[in-house]
Amino acid sequence: METKEKVLETLKNSDKPLKGGEIAEISGIEKKAVDKAIKQLKTEGLIESPRRCFYAAR
Repeated sequence: METKEKVLETLKNSDKPLKGGEIAEISGIEKKAVDKAIKQLKTEGLIESPRRCFYAAR
């Protein structure tokens, strides 16, 4: 599974918005890679940021 897909899956399975570090911890992916995936997913409109530094799937 691609990093972006794992990040999106982690957010979909969460019942609350998560920080980048929490996503990295849950998914087992390096935080740097998670940050890059978050940026791509936001650009594609697949995730949103309900609060600063927190992310949730749409």
